[in-house]
Amino acid sequence: MAAPALTESWTLGDIEIPNRVTLAPLAGIGNWVVRLQAKRYGAGYAVSEMVSSFAIHYRNEKTLRDLLTFKPEERDGGPVAIQLFGQDPEVMKSAAAYVAEHVAVDVIDLNMGCPVPKVCKTGAGAAMLKDPDTAVAVAKAAKEGSGLPVTVKLRSSTTKDGEHDGYALAARLVDEAGVDAIGFHPRSAQVHHKGTPDYALAAKLVDELPVPVVLSGGLHDAEQTLAAYEQVRPAAVMIARGGLGNPWLLSTLLGRREDVAPTADEVAAEFDWLLDRTAEHLGTERAGRYLRKHYPWYVERLAGLGYPDASATPDKQLQAALQQSDEIEIARERLRAAVAATVAV
Repeated sequence: MAAPALTESWTLGDIEIPNRVTLAPLAGIGNWVVRLQAKRYGAGYAVSEMVSSFAIHYRNEKTLRDLLTFKPEERDGGPVAIQLFGQDPEVMKSAAAYVAEHVAVDVIDLNMGCPVPKVCKTGAGAAMLKDPDTAVAVAKAAKEGSGLPVTVKLRSSTTKDGEHDGYALAARLVDEAGVDAIGFHPRSAQVHHKGTPDYALAAKLVDELPVPVVLSGGLHDAEQTLAAYEQVRPAAVMIARGGLGNPWLLSTLLGRREDVAPTADEVAAEFDWLLDRTAEHLGTERAGRYLRKHYPWYVERLAGLGYPDASATPDKQLQAALQQSDEIEIARERLRAAVAATVAV
């Protein structure tokens, strides 16, 4: 049986999601600007970057100001979720209750897959795959505290040669904690984003679980994503690294755009939008520093268009210039000049 079209709706708990293309929680990146960008290009669902349950519980000012901002227009194209992480059930219950009362989200997602050592050493993220009893307790606490649908994003295992402890945990989270969906990245935490995802294992999980499974991992372009979707037949696909600086991928997957690279003018227009919205979010001074992590993705788009010749050196010069730009207007001017050079080729 063929997988449903990505344009078809699906249900998460009691929430209808208008299509099957979603934005993954991107650590340190997925603020409201990036989520709204994904919605503009058609994503039917978007999840925030991960937020510490402890920071919410203890009312950390920076966390509440920067990470708990959700714009009403984000929900125009479908629901939104906030991803929380933490290993203490009582703290998670408190954080989930705060989110449900004060933040305009539809779903709480729990991170049980982050492989970063500073997260794992606290017992959170992928470390929870080794402690399934605590993982179940944390998921139960999130549901009790929030009253919202709760999902969990996890890896297939902790180590490359592991026994699929994440896969086994998924069933317990559904059966014992009552989670409403599983986001599944079929790679071990040990390999991070390297290696080939085990899509056969993901397909097995889809067949076995009574709740939706959303597929993540290795979905870098339209061809790869569509092939994985047909093989696994999940409820939806979750675009992560493949969508960085490339929101056009979302539109392509939904059939709203041909599978072609954006033009230089399209890159420039999106760059302008990103700068303006980030300045709105963080203020111009902080935005200039924060955007340094975004610049390489847009330069890569121009480099793919031949900016400004095949020697590949000018794109490195542009990258260096942007990284030295503290002011967003200078960055805007430099990219605009690069676009003009690209169009002139």
